Amino acid sequence: MPNPTAFIAQLTEAQFQQQVIDLAKLNGYTLIHHTHDSRRSQPGFPDLVLISEQRGRALFRELKTETGRVSPAQFSWVSGMLMAKLDVGVWRPSDLKSGRITRELRGAE
Repeated sequence: MPNPTAFIAQLTEAQFQQQVIDLAKLNGYTLIHHTHDSRRSQPGFPDLVLISEQRGRALFRELKTETGRVSPAQFSWVSGMLMAKLDVGVWRPSDLKSGRITRELRGAE
């Protein structure tokens, strides 16, 4: 039997992102933005903007593999958004397994 923990740890960022998007849709997020070609955008802006009109919530999330590092530009965006009291953070595949992503999508954390 395959080990689900090993599978989650081996997700690519693209696979992880698709799982997050699917989970967000299941939880009522109907407006989802991801910049597909960031070469002409501000460096470091979070990977996903997730909006649920039903929940009255907007989430900004940077996605990283388990070993991925937050760049200085990404850190600046996350820090600035936190200071502006926006709901921003970094999610990793292990956050799927722990239930953190689902809890945050539902507004439970």
